[in-house]
Amino acid sequence: MPTPPTQAAASPKTPTPTRRTLLGAMAAATAAPAALALASTASALPGAAQPLPGGGDLGPNVLVFDPSTPGIQAQLDQVFRQQESAQFGTGRYALLFKPGTYSGLNAQLGFYTSIAGLGLSPDDTTINGDVTVDAGWFNGNATQNFWRSAENLALNPANGTNRWAVAQAAPFRRMHVRGGLTLAPSGYGWASGGYIADSRIDGTVSPYSQQQWYTRDSAVGGWTNGVWNMVFSGVQGAPPQGFPNPPYTTLATTAVSREKPFLYLSGSEYRVFLPEKRTDASGPTWGSGTPRGTSLPLGQFYVAKPGVTAATLNAALAQGLHLLLTPGIYHLDRALEVNRANTVVLGLGYATLIPDNGVIAVTVADVDGVRLAGFLIEAGPVNSPVLLRIGPQGAATDHSANPTTVQDVFVRIGGAGPGKATTSIEVNSRHTVIDHTWVWRADHGSGVGWDVNRADYGIRVNGDDVFATGLFVEHFNKYDVQWYGQRGRTVFFQNEKAYDAPDQAAIQDGTVRGYAAYKVGDSVTTHEAWGLGSYCYYTADPGIRQDHGFAAPDAPGVRFHDLLVVSLGGKGQYEHVINATGAPTSGASTTPSTVVTYP
Repeated sequence: MPTPPTQAAASPKTPTPTRRTLLGAMAAATAAPAALALASTASALPGAAQPLPGGGDLGPNVLVFDPSTPGIQAQLDQVFRQQESAQFGTGRYALLFKPGTYSGLNAQLGFYTSIAGLGLSPDDTTINGDVTVDAGWFNGNATQNFWRSAENLALNPANGTNRWAVAQAAPFRRMHVRGGLTLAPSGYGWASGGYIADSRIDGTVSPYSQQQWYTRDSAVGGWTNGVWNMVFSGVQGAPPQGFPNPPYTTLATTAVSREKPFLYLSGSEYRVFLPEKRTDASGPTWGSGTPRGTSLPLGQFYVAKPGVTAATLNAALAQGLHLLLTPGIYHLDRALEVNRANTVVLGLGYATLIPDNGVIAVTVADVDGVRLAGFLIEAGPVNSPVLLRIGPQGAATDHSANPTTVQDVFVRIGGAGPGKATTSIEVNSRHTVIDHTWVWRADHGSGVGWDVNRADYGIRVNGDDVFATGLFVEHFNKYDVQWYGQRGRTVFFQNEKAYDAPDQAAIQDGTVRGYAAYKVGDSVTTHEAWGLGSYCYYTADPGIRQDHGFAAPDAPGVRFHDLLVVSLGGKGQYEHVINATGAPTSGASTTPSTVVTYP
């Protein structure tokens, strides 16, 4: 098996610019552990032809605690033992804490595990202890700590600092850490995250070996260092602009944001809070007083459990119910059709949608205010033309007052088994806000190979005025991001080109060598992006040359800020950063080539 580039040992003073270790150890990690006693088979649900009730219980894989619950630590430990190394397993869990104070806990989070408080404010639910992600399962390497989340809790860390050593698809949202936060594993091994939003860290955030990170609309007591690409928008206490040395891209505000919907308790009633849209935002949305937004009772949601049919889910949507997807895996024989304005589709515990027989997983009409949040779409073995489509092609309605938001919606092609999709996410509706996504053609696991998990395009944006905050898009056979809409904006982008390209000819786009990671269409006249990085690690043919990481038309309104490309260990090379601008990457040194402004 290939070995990643050799790097010096990491320390708090000398971060290690490394990338995820591929391969070998995955055999143990991909085996699904024995079923946890907590799990059970979902009961039969009403047929699609019947009127469907809203509300209902949250299912066996949602564990709800209150301060008087006995044996909380034992239950947390039981879930962690199952999920710690189950990278491609079938377990899905949500750990929910009612408002109150919990002492002496250490909630270690493994794969497909979400932890959240059930108050309106993070400070309603306090854990005197830790919510921990570390990397003992993978020999101290955190670069595969995917698919886990923490939300809406206050922490008083046991030793003054909480550890959140994650990689992609691991959001830290609406959290209050009354101390410091470390983003690297024990021993400062490799790490490749990550995302923080709507949070307050009273102490210092210490990334150490984290290669890239995006923090939005938060407050921090300090920030110690960075490796390649640390991006901040609307973060009080963020370090000043310094890219490329130090590697900080700092925007005072976030132009458009609307926080993710969340489940909470009002007395004994479950409700879903829908935060309001903000413009030019800075700092967390919560603090003193009631948060700004609206609230829906759970009775207005169809509470879905694994085993339900797509016909039933569509019937619920058609009669005006929202969807709450409880943890588990959902096979779809037709697309979920979200056709009504202001519909909410909210997943718990990484609920996973798998489209069968080449269908699309989710389609959204060209309507106002749809909110998609908190679920994973996994491609099936028969090629789907698209996995998630926002608006029909040619959509032109103005949604500026009430946009569709896509938050913590993740896509995977391969890894858990064969999967194919021509395009993962297609955005046609104007003013759509994409707030944190990881769109991943798998580079390890099962069902992986150049044509085995074929996926040509990651995200295609056709709609105008689309805004992306936190794009992670990796390993596609052709273009990872293509942007054809006018007035698009991106804050933070992280990419790796496909490791397994067999040779130069396989990634030749006419006369251009290599498909750009992020390509703006030739007809676009206005586009702007901040804090973008692309890496190559061509393991099948290290001699591959990539003409550039980024491609865009030369137009006065098309502007880029703070870009970098990296050749990992010299396996492949970039000739330029964007178009014909930027120096080539330098052999095996794993040193970024950067461009501060373009043009």
